[in-house]
Amino acid sequence: MTKHDHFDTQLIHTGELRPRVHGAVSLPIYQSATFEGGGAGEGYHDIRYIRLNNTPNHDVLHGKLAALEGGEAALVTASGMAAITTAMLSVLVPGGHVLIQESLYGGTLGFVLDDLPAFGIEVDFIDSRDPDSWVALRKANTRAIYVEAMSNPMMEIPDLAAVTAFAREHGLVSMIDATFASPVNFRPLENGFDLVLHSATKYLNGHSDIVAGVIAGGVERITAIRHRLDHLGGSLDPHACFLLHRGLKTLGLRVERQNDNAQRIAEALDRHDAVEAVHYPGLAHHPDHATAKRYFAGCGGVLSFRPKGGVELAARVVEQVRLFVSAPSLGGVESLITRPVTTSHAGIEPAIRRRLGITDDLIRLAVGIEHVDDLIADLDQALASAKEAR
Repeated sequence: MTKHDHFDTQLIHTGELRPRVHGAVSLPIYQSATFEGGGAGEGYHDIRYIRLNNTPNHDVLHGKLAALEGGEAALVTASGMAAITTAMLSVLVPGGHVLIQESLYGGTLGFVLDDLPAFGIEVDFIDSRDPDSWVALRKANTRAIYVEAMSNPMMEIPDLAAVTAFAREHGLVSMIDATFASPVNFRPLENGFDLVLHSATKYLNGHSDIVAGVIAGGVERITAIRHRLDHLGGSLDPHACFLLHRGLKTLGLRVERQNDNAQRIAEALDRHDAVEAVHYPGLAHHPDHATAKRYFAGCGGVLSFRPKGGVELAARVVEQVRLFVSAPSLGGVESLITRPVTTSHAGIEPAIRRRLGITDDLIRLAVGIEHVDDLIADLDQALASAKEAR
């Protein structure tokens, strides 16, 4: 594989097949469930078969993603949740214990609360900003510590250096979901984490047209996770591989614009007299602003805010926007708006939501690549229209 020094060049060229297939500039879709073998002596993963995630489409993605993360190996999966659950079930064993950040994506939190105990795995939640409190929660059977680079939807950032140091000191596997950061803004493996996970549905693909996941790390860990994935069946189909491969090539351009757009929108909302609070680590008053400045190239395209006027006004803001699409997910070229209590965290008990700061009037924005002035104007008119309708 040719080594390229610059990230944007890696996005385009790293991992590509050489020579090109019949000269095709874009990698073809290998829409075949199985492939002709080479005969006796083949190992299990020498047999090309879609469920084993080893078609040419998968191989190119794995090489490119490993390089982008600064890791030895990578693996794509059928969804972000397939990446998260397969990685956890590869690292954790019945009778084991894991320390997990409480402020999590709703799907992950549901798996942790409902499914890990059913597998005989103990869970303790940690305050990811208070490493001094972790020692009392660690047990003899603790196997891993799991955090998110930026939490959904409050945009909290863990004490990242403390997570990796704690893991090394106590022989734990450090795992991080870096979906909200993307490798443009933060590369966890280069900062001491053992495994990095992504919902590739979001920034990596960037076009809201597939679901996919990514796991990256050292060869030994990824090999073990890959065998577990073979059994669980969370393989990514070749057409989705093709779309993710295509989307990755514009990742740098898209995330740079989303960083800038979100920063300007957060600043505009922070000044707005109809807004009660804004949560975005790019703002100087955010509690994790210093951590963001230390580790991240940018703070991503997601922010949340609370308008003045309570839940009814918040619901009207979502109804009144014209450019923002009322839909879950994030990381696409179009801007989205949701209330987390009705989408990502709808299945979480209200008491837990309140403890996490996820109030019923909280609005989350997933900022796209439209012109930022148009997006700010849309929010201005929505806030004014919602207030007039009271």
